[in-house]
Amino acid sequence: MILSDVDIRRYIEAGTLKIEPIFDDTIRENGVDLRLGRCIARLKNLNKVFDYKVDDPSEYYILEKGDSFILHPNEHILIHTLEYIKMPRDLIAFINLRSSYARLGLTIPPTIVDACFEGNLTIGLQGGAYPVKLYKGDRIIHLIFAKLTNPVEKPYSGKYLGQKGIQIPIFRQ
Repeated sequence: MILSDVDIRRYIEAGTLKIEPIFDDTIRENGVDLRLGRCIARLKNLNKVFDYKVDDPSEYYILEKGDSFILHPNEHILIHTLEYIKMPRDLIAFINLRSSYARLGLTIPPTIVDACFEGNLTIGLQGGAYPVKLYKGDRIIHLIFAKLTNPVEKPYSGKYLGQKGIQIPIFRQ
């Protein structure tokens, strides 16, 4: 079951779903819009094979902070949400790119926010045919919440739990 704006407000008012900060235009008809944070991770143009068993992923990224960013044609970057979310045991969320950005040719991979996840979301964003300027605070991501048939027995406890800001890939811990 997909949650409506009424259901989302009830979860937030009950304190089981947390979105901070929350703005007047965050809750939409059938989901929530999340804003672009102040940091991106831009992939370096390295001419070597990445070996997740040996290499440090941070060597493959340039971290940038600012109030705006240029996403170049066909470039892949990581973005993060301004909002910090905390999911309850009985909801997951599908991460979608807002349609205005998709209409510019930008894409994100299919991504889900697991039950009990907590943190800022980090999402891969792929550029289109021409450069696009993005601004901190842009409503760029749309989450659609789905109610699970039962609360999860094993809540998310993975390596990205509690992440703040941008998070590059983690392969070893």
